[in-house]
Amino acid sequence: MARSSELEAEQAWVDHAYDCLEEARRRALRLRRLSEVGPGGTHQARLESEVVEDTIRARMAQLEVGEGALVFGRIDPEGGTERFYIGRVAVADDAQEPVVVDWRAPVAEPFYRATGRHPMGLSLRRHFASRGRRLLDYEDELFASAGDGEGHAGGVEGLAGGRVLREALDRPRTGHLGDIVGTIQAEQDEIIRSDLGGVVVVQGGPGTGKTVVALHRAAYLLYTHRFPLEGQGVLVVGPNRLYLGYIERVLPSLGEAGVQLAVLADLVPETVAGPREDPATARIKGDQRMVDVLAKAVADRERPLRRDLVVGFGLQWLRFDVASSRRLIERARRRSDRHNAARRSVEAGLWQGLARSARVEVEPEAVREQLRRHDDVRAALEWMWPVLEPAELLRDLFGSRALIRLAASGRLDDDEQRSLYRERGPTGGSGWTDADVALLDEARWLLGPGRSGADGDVRTYGHLVVDEAQDLSPMELRMLARRSLGGSMTVVGDIAQATGAWAAPSWSAVMAQLPSRHEPRVHELTVAYRTPAPLLRLAARLLPAAAPGVAAPTSVREDGEDPVVVATDVADLADEVARRATAERVAVGEGNVAVVAPASLVDGVAAALVAAGVDHERAEVGGLDAQVTVVPVHLVKGLELDSVIVVEPAAIVAEEPQGLRALYVALTRATRRLTVVHARELPPALVAEAATS
Repeated sequence: MARSSELEAEQAWVDHAYDCLEEARRRALRLRRLSEVGPGGTHQARLESEVVEDTIRARMAQLEVGEGALVFGRIDPEGGTERFYIGRVAVADDAQEPVVVDWRAPVAEPFYRATGRHPMGLSLRRHFASRGRRLLDYEDELFASAGDGEGHAGGVEGLAGGRVLREALDRPRTGHLGDIVGTIQAEQDEIIRSDLGGVVVVQGGPGTGKTVVALHRAAYLLYTHRFPLEGQGVLVVGPNRLYLGYIERVLPSLGEAGVQLAVLADLVPETVAGPREDPATARIKGDQRMVDVLAKAVADRERPLRRDLVVGFGLQWLRFDVASSRRLIERARRRSDRHNAARRSVEAGLWQGLARSARVEVEPEAVREQLRRHDDVRAALEWMWPVLEPAELLRDLFGSRALIRLAASGRLDDDEQRSLYRERGPTGGSGWTDADVALLDEARWLLGPGRSGADGDVRTYGHLVVDEAQDLSPMELRMLARRSLGGSMTVVGDIAQATGAWAAPSWSAVMAQLPSRHEPRVHELTVAYRTPAPLLRLAARLLPAAAPGVAAPTSVREDGEDPVVVATDVADLADEVARRATAERVAVGEGNVAVVAPASLVDGVAAALVAAGVDHERAEVGGLDAQVTVVPVHLVKGLELDSVIVVEPAAIVAEEPQGLRALYVALTRATRRLTVVHARELPPALVAEAATS
């Protein structure tokens, strides 16, 4: 009875908090009436109204909690009657007394960090289990000096709010990553509240929550360092667009809607729509040696004349000889770091040189006015020092074996040079691949603003969050470092899940390419919250061969269904996958199912699902909103699904640049059920481990 009364009292407080939140929204909207501008309003009044409107939008975004719970716990400091309710956003009553404390506020820190050994001044910590605004249950943790009290003490397996955490983990997935703001654990909170300056590296195995930790850290930093970060901007970089769609709701659910989410291709203006690059070529394009190759390619377009320039000027001839052009080029190289910016000095030097050659004194400006449109003069300037766009430079370079050889000689071997060549596409074509993005960016950095007048400098940010950083090449890391205003970055990933053409062997190799103004801080998340232990044990058998020296995290979910391995023949493979998808759809109820397949089998699996009448989406088209989704294995990293069907492990291993690691990733996406369907022989580590059916 006492517990029921306590639950009712807490529900009343939660209801009061929601009422106060709604009143805060009404107060924000009332500002709109105060700033309305009539038909005769001045320009200044309209500007002020727009500023107020922007402020209202920002405030309303901060007060939007969506379907997430507003309040998720309370802390009672020792030796007093005061208590603090911890929630998604700060809420005050009409007297401006705090009703809910923002989870990012310093006073909320003990809610996440207090332990029995270090209670941080608490007598009690209470975790709420809620569905929207309805309080379902609570769980208490009593600290040593608290004495007797209602509720039940302790968490599960040393976790804060362990029972509430387990209930959250057991909920069906929605196709979008949810926040963990109500169940953040101490090792995660330490990272989230880490200081702004420098690079924070988070190594975490499957299911350890490294992505949500990084996103919550971005929200925390914006709260703690609103000025200057709100003006400087925060950028979150993910590995692909499917992934961005998967995480896009986390920061808005924390009241931070202004953070930019992007893939690397979004950071350059060129259209990137080409096919996946051949892994060997992608590796070369990501090599740091390409910095020197591109610098040489630019220098190769800064050339003295091949023959003297002679042009008529009135009744006389003006001459600019080869030796003068050579001196002009050398002088321009010394005076400017950016190629296009030096074009003006080259032009000025040409007008001066032509003027000096006149028999009758003439001003360089007069020469310029009369000859700047002369075909021979324009051709000479384009030869000596053309204004270049990044796409133009790379298209010319990769489309000419001679230019590749000239730029890469002594830097790349013959086979590497040959791999860069491709037929020259039409101007403005969309054949750029993801592997070209960092090269386009490097070229823009070398060239500066071009003919279009577009800014050759890059947008910088006060803080960068870089997810799956272990797959980024040195050139891609260099591209991101260029966008860091003060060197503040959160870099997350898992060396064991490095599956790209550039698979980092260690975090030191990644950090070598990042800003070094401060000593980097490396954290390791060791507890897997998402992946049940039976599934993690199966995947971990791949690690000795896939990532020697890397240990799998420890799962908090020891219970769980064993993985199922289904053998079939090649002709029946796709149909067997469809049958399993039908069964899994029923088994997970409201949950979701992913069919993870190698690229060569995606079309066949999708066709079999259609034939079997299984409603589904292709991940590249529809994201993860459908109950059943076919996901190419190279896009599955970072996702979590209730049930995962992994198709033909041998083909995954054979087709992906880091095949065993790609398989490890695929096997660790499920939160409840895992099925492996194969026709070819399994990798040896998997043969005797899983139950068969």
